[in-house]
Amino acid sequence: MIRKFAAVPGCKWRCPKWRWTVVSAILSFFMIPAGAATLVAQQAPAQPPAQQAPSQPAAAHEPDNQPPSSQEASQEESTSRRKVKPRAYKNWSFNVGGGASVDNGATKTYVRGGGVIATAGVARNYSKYFGLRADFQWDNLPLRNSALQLAQAHSATSQAYSVMVDPIINTPVTTNWGGYVLFGPSYVYRSGKLDSSTALPGSACNGFFVWWGACFNGSLPVNGKFLSESQNEFGFNFGGGITRKIRRNLELYAEFRYVRGTHSGIQTAFRPITLGLRW
Repeated sequence: MIRKFAAVPGCKWRCPKWRWTVVSAILSFFMIPAGAATLVAQQAPAQPPAQQAPSQPAAAHEPDNQPPSSQEASQEESTSRRKVKPRAYKNWSFNVGGGASVDNGATKTYVRGGGVIATAGVARNYSKYFGLRADFQWDNLPLRNSALQLAQAHSATSQAYSVMVDPIINTPVTTNWGGYVLFGPSYVYRSGKLDSSTALPGSACNGFFVWWGACFNGSLPVNGKFLSESQNEFGFNFGGGITRKIRRNLELYAEFRYVRGTHSGIQTAFRPITLGLRW
């Protein structure tokens, strides 16, 4: 390539050897930088395009062994299982029953035992063991023949209506058997009516008319209004029972209770025995 430029002006034939050396050096001086630039341009690697930042948050690249989302899901499942766990008791329960009563005290003197009763109640349960129960009860109080003789009457009707509100303590014994006790205040409304009477108005009261509640200052009213009478009495009651589960939400119960009411020295007391259902 250098030999192509051997003809130099001012040399008729060929220039001396030292002149070729000078010319070659000059040409090399100008041609090497250009070739090096071309070589560098060919060897320079292309710059890769700028990488785009990942759009997903860094939380998505957390280690698989401790994923926060899995922990949160486990906590939610645990909470869900705790919420749907059935209670061992119901907030509200109801009962109905019937039976007979045995009288006590002065009531026993004038009322024969075995009068039928009917009852219904509702309980608000605050736990498996404790609740508050309200009962309404009707008791038939049939008068004894001796009481009718004192009243000088052929027949009569007598009954008591009771309202009781009691704390109740339940005691489960087995899966199917249980028991409970209850106690609290009671209100007793006793009423009765004689079909007729030969007793004289204004005459002295005997023991029956005192219990009947018809006496005024120890005498029968002069207006003759002593055939029918009623008493509002306040007192207390207590008792207990046993239960037997016969279905999932149904129990058979047997209960014994003592009920007493008093007003102005007049007392009504009876002991009802009840068989019924609770649900």
